[in-house]
Amino acid sequence: MKKDHFDIPKGMIYLDGNSLGPLPSKTSERVQKTLHDEWGKMLIKGWNQAGWMQQPSSVGDRVGALIAAPKGTVVLGDTLTIKVYQALASALELNPDRRVILSDSGNFPTDLYIAEGLLKTIDKGHELRIVEPHEISNALNEEVAVLMLTHVDYRSGKMHDMEALTRKAQALGIVVIWDLAHSAGAVPVEIEKSNAEFAVGCTYKYLNGGPGAPAFIYVRADILEQVQPALSGWLGHNSPFAFEQKYRPGAGIERMRVGTPPIIQLAALDAALDIWDSVNMRDIREKSIVLSELFIREVEKCCSQLTLASPRNPEQRGSQVSFEFEEGYAVIQALIARDVIGDFRAPNIMRFGFTPLYLDEVDVLAAVHVLEDIMTNRTWDASEFKTRAVVT
Repeated sequence: MKKDHFDIPKGMIYLDGNSLGPLPSKTSERVQKTLHDEWGKMLIKGWNQAGWMQQPSSVGDRVGALIAAPKGTVVLGDTLTIKVYQALASALELNPDRRVILSDSGNFPTDLYIAEGLLKTIDKGHELRIVEPHEISNALNEEVAVLMLTHVDYRSGKMHDMEALTRKAQALGIVVIWDLAHSAGAVPVEIEKSNAEFAVGCTYKYLNGGPGAPAFIYVRADILEQVQPALSGWLGHNSPFAFEQKYRPGAGIERMRVGTPPIIQLAALDAALDIWDSVNMRDIREKSIVLSELFIREVEKCCSQLTLASPRNPEQRGSQVSFEFEEGYAVIQALIARDVIGDFRAPNIMRFGFTPLYLDEVDVLAAVHVLEDIMTNRTWDASEFKTRAVVT
């Protein structure tokens, strides 16, 4: 465990790294260096002298290592929404004779919104087909152009079998996109081995890149030169500083860049990734399961009002555990008031993330003790905990 590598307020039990990772101790120093020594002293010279222009790819390779992607296949920048758009538009172009995008009801809504908007824009008679998560395998057929799924369900934590679904989809001629927002840094991912054409993900959850940290996109190496980015931005051009009037895609993964890279956020993420240099994802996964199993066992023992919403088999869920309760929002607010931080997802899901980098068994048992007290004494049943904030 590397708890001392994070600036977590004393006395707080942070079970929300699945939504926003905590601040790594070295990040502030690194960001200050970028602000003071690079932006402050170099100003615009920083693009060359500090290597700013190369950071989306160099830091992208560091993220790529955590999902077992080869160097030169991952690039950072922009938001996850934009990266989903890029991947989906490019995937449809690779399968021009088909008109169905298949996804499931457990997918994060943004991904589905992006698909809806893209299909309206291109207006070629495509259909977004949404089925229940357990129906995905049977819904795969030769009508489907693209399979777009989130690997770990953001509400329940249920995890798809990436390799099996990718293999079956591709046998039917389907292009595959995986959203790894709740996977990267949480569970072992071997994206190259899966053979999926695309993957996307954010870096502010388990990778601790900070609010607004840039997203990433992966493109399988053998199709990099075929992919035509729908968002053909200036920095995805083959020669940005030639200032040509017509777009020519950059070489390889560089073509998936769009706008000016967020240098300060990249510095924060780069510092956060240092922690992973001495961490093995298999060890993280093993410890995460120990912690989540302990949490489930203890909660079910003392809080019978709550119903497990995550798969009981730890091999079928990510690094979060969700419980259902009609007044789940109020319970989470009562927990937060006592410095046990989880979060809520409508309609009735209480989510708790288990990140062994800064959590141990003592933290888990202390969190359960607080939860038991809140449930036993109905502390949650107070008006102050029932008023919905903008962010839940």
